[in-house]
Amino acid sequence: MEPLCRDEPGREACWAALLDRVDQLEPSLRALLSETDRRGRLATAAGHLCRAWPDAATRPPLYGCLVAVKDIIRVDGLLTRAGSTLPPELFAGPEASCVTALRRAGAVVLAKSVTTEFAHAEPGPTRNPRALGRTPGGSSSGSAAAVAAGYCPLALGTQTIGSVIRPAAFCGVVGFKPTRGRVAGDGVIPFSPSVDTVGWLGPDVASVVLAAACLCQEWRPPGAGDKPVLVIPRGPYLAQAEPAARAVLGCQLAALTSAGYRVCETDALLDIEAVNERHRLLVAGEMARVHAAWFTTHAARYRPRTAALVRQGQSVSTAALAAARRGSEALDLELRAALAAVGGNAWVCPAACGPAPAGLEGTGDPVMNLPWSHAGWPVVTVPGGLVDGLPVGLQLAAPPGTDEALLGWAAGIETWLGQLAGAGPQERSI
Repeated sequence: MEPLCRDEPGREACWAALLDRVDQLEPSLRALLSETDRRGRLATAAGHLCRAWPDAATRPPLYGCLVAVKDIIRVDGLLTRAGSTLPPELFAGPEASCVTALRRAGAVVLAKSVTTEFAHAEPGPTRNPRALGRTPGGSSSGSAAAVAAGYCPLALGTQTIGSVIRPAAFCGVVGFKPTRGRVAGDGVIPFSPSVDTVGWLGPDVASVVLAAACLCQEWRPPGAGDKPVLVIPRGPYLAQAEPAARAVLGCQLAALTSAGYRVCETDALLDIEAVNERHRLLVAGEMARVHAAWFTTHAARYRPRTAALVRQGQSVSTAALAAARRGSEALDLELRAALAAVGGNAWVCPAACGPAPAGLEGTGDPVMNLPWSHAGWPVVTVPGGLVDGLPVGLQLAAPPGTDEALLGWAAGIETWLGQLAGAGPQERSI
């Protein structure tokens, strides 16, 4: 796929149109952090692009692509506030490797995007561009909203529980969380270092794949391949989804079966309540340790739910943390074995409990994403229809290290699921 605005006149026209769109929608959407002279900064960046790659034939794959960056990821020249009111100098440091990699591929940072406070539960002001009275999800709220609103064709986020996949589903875009450790995590303000993973969002799978080739270590372009065998994790995990979400899942899988996909189901995650509790203990304990010095000095500046998680984590022992990390490894092995036992390639399930909830006080329940984050598996969500006019996504999870195959499968599935909403993949691609 050709990158956005590869030729100079096209780039300038695209950038101007996108910035006009930001100016028009941002007062109500509030997906991006404010900036004194964004147009001036981008004009300077445009000059750097021209000088760095004057020959159009040798330009890199993301040349001219505007990208939003979640505000827990450091970007040279822009403050990192992590959705908090703490002094930003606490979070200063070298630019994140993932941002530098995108720049080397020709991308330009459009803006920092709104995050929940420290990537946990206290939401920012961002609204869902599909329905302004509803949450865009979190914690990568602004990143999902920016892509869905057409501000940019790529946005960086992070996922510790469900912070890329759930907002992507709520906003009707594609979200991808790679295998844990596949993308360097330096330059990212930690939440729970054992499970934090840089991910990204785009309008379609092709855009996400193009970014993956620039971000993932030792990326191998996926081949066409056969259709995967999709496995439904039957039992209490799936029961966490709302009835409407399970009904849509049935429609999605019926469409894929008609298209020649083999779909089966098996009992899995029967101890999901214990898995959920173990993951919550892990992230609370690790967050308390990350924030130990900051919280001692600035506790009064933390919002209530964030402060409560830090205080909860302070009571988690080192032994309990070690046990939770071992549980993560055990879950990985358990999921691999259950998938292999039925000859499956990927688990398939709703990307969220249902469509985006009304109101902006929360960001939705991440339980449908939690086990895959706990086990460190790569996960992708593709738009898969509507519930009451609101987008829902289909989530695919595959064993660690199969990121390339997973995105290859998602590209095929995207085509068939697009018919459920009466359209193919969206047009705003890289």
